[in-house]
Amino acid sequence: MMRSLFSGVAGLKTHQTKMDVIGNNIANVNTVGFKSSSIVFADLMSQTTQRASGPNAATGTGGTNARQIGLGVKSGAININITGQGSAQSTGNPFDIMIEGDNFFVVNNGTENLFTRDGSFYVDAAGNLAMTSTGYNVMGWQVDPETMDIKQDTVTALRIMSEANLTYPAEATSQAYMAGILDKNDKDSTSSNGKVVNLQFFDALGYRYSAKFAFKKSDKIAGAGSVPPQDVYSLELVGIQDDYGNDVTGVTKALFGESDSTQYRAGKISFDSTNYEWDGKVLRRKGVTGDAGVVVDLATLVDGDALKTNREEEITAGGETITVQDGLDAIAKAYGFEGSTDEFLSMMCRVNTGTDAAPKLEELTISQMLVNLNKGAATDVNALPTFPGAGADTDTTFETVGRKFTGISVHFNSNNGEFYGIFGQSTSSTQKLNLSALGGNFSDITIDFSHLSEPDNKGTSTAAATSGSYEGLGAGRRLGKMIGVSIQQDGKIYSSYDNGMTKLLGQIATASFANASGLEKHGDNLYSATLNSGEFDGIGVNITANGGKMSTEQLEMSNVDLSSEFTEMITTQRGFQANSRIITVSDTLLEELTNLKR
Repeated sequence: MMRSLFSGVAGLKTHQTKMDVIGNNIANVNTVGFKSSSIVFADLMSQTTQRASGPNAATGTGGTNARQIGLGVKSGAININITGQGSAQSTGNPFDIMIEGDNFFVVNNGTENLFTRDGSFYVDAAGNLAMTSTGYNVMGWQVDPETMDIKQDTVTALRIMSEANLTYPAEATSQAYMAGILDKNDKDSTSSNGKVVNLQFFDALGYRYSAKFAFKKSDKIAGAGSVPPQDVYSLELVGIQDDYGNDVTGVTKALFGESDSTQYRAGKISFDSTNYEWDGKVLRRKGVTGDAGVVVDLATLVDGDALKTNREEEITAGGETITVQDGLDAIAKAYGFEGSTDEFLSMMCRVNTGTDAAPKLEELTISQMLVNLNKGAATDVNALPTFPGAGADTDTTFETVGRKFTGISVHFNSNNGEFYGIFGQSTSSTQKLNLSALGGNFSDITIDFSHLSEPDNKGTSTAAATSGSYEGLGAGRRLGKMIGVSIQQDGKIYSSYDNGMTKLLGQIATASFANASGLEKHGDNLYSATLNSGEFDGIGVNITANGGKMSTEQLEMSNVDLSSEFTEMITTQRGFQANSRIITVSDTLLEELTNLKR
């Protein structure tokens, strides 16, 4: 038998194997993440008919080379171009991810970790990130509940749609600030209602409320020494309403600032002598005699040294039953403060509580003056209390110096319009809104005023209140529902919520191998580690550590080069054809040998 026959057969088989490799490459030209393979040949053993000999100095003959006849070809190695990057294919699916670099995704089939470049993922019914083709869980690192950052530990399944991740918890507002311009020529700041500013905030359950504050301009304070002249505004809490416009129960002005704050602002109060008259004891309708003319008896409004605190207590006036509040409202109306009774009662006057010979000036509120008036003090203009329109005092107008209120005073440097301090203290810029006193889910809010200023703005104030610090901390929030998931280039997965918050859900881990070509294929675009690839340590690496990254809404296409494969197919075909000729020629030679007998 001729050895060439067997060499030809070996050549046919080897070229068939190469064609198998080429065919597999071409078949997977559109397979996501597929890596092309190539084959190299190696010759088979050779039959040595004569060994090599060296030169013989004694005989003067030279050496001869060995005589060897090759016995054919075999497959030397099948190499995979596993590090060749495939081109990107846009999909528009946020869970389609392409790796740029040499790393691999880590997936788990329930028993072992496998590796893939196929980044076509989806979220299954359990909320896990999984492969669309096999359902294997994508592995990664979880978030440390203490640091709220990624904890790079043994990889586990990424359950990104867990019940805890579907919502973002509500949080009570703890900080706020006021910023903008308070123009001293703004008419709102000198009106009875003041310049109103609303602060929206949240309680611990995420319910939203609105706190209404009012700025009111005070008289200017003259400077002295190193203390500059100051423009001053009172600021007080007007009320708090829920998101439906209902007043919150238990809210008082005492929740904000100091209860005995003083605002100095010169003004006047006039008694309506056209419609009313009173002798310092009983307020009457002018010209109406008897009980029908009685509006209110001052004695029914006073309890000892103060006005009655129970404003709903029933009293009698003119034969009718009214409340203490009704009586006080009537007096306020007689002095032009209809609808602003508390404002009227808090007004201050500077009066002489002594005598002409030994005067003693004191600042008394109208509440205090009414109490003293009820005690029967003289009503002469030079004695306490001087109350316009009451008794012998025929003067129907008197001057006020300011008012008592519950709140704070905000000071500005008159020289440059910059914020100076709270209560005139240059080191104080914050005040607490004591909402915890209401109980329930409310929390205190610290309000910063240092971002207010007082430049000329053509009579228009722009002051506004914003929840959260100036740096955006402590703003509070309502309960948030998940509205989207995004994956960053380093594999970190974030969810976004309709309350404006984001949350880190985990990070996709990757595997890196010293010899990635040594991985073993398992079908379904999967590989497993072998002794020659290097073992997977169970933790993985951050893809950015090797200079790689992840791109979302893209998949890595096959790295098969069709032009190269077709060229290889041509040379393989010619090689196969040539080896088949070896067999046919050898057969012809054998035929000639057998024909020698004829």
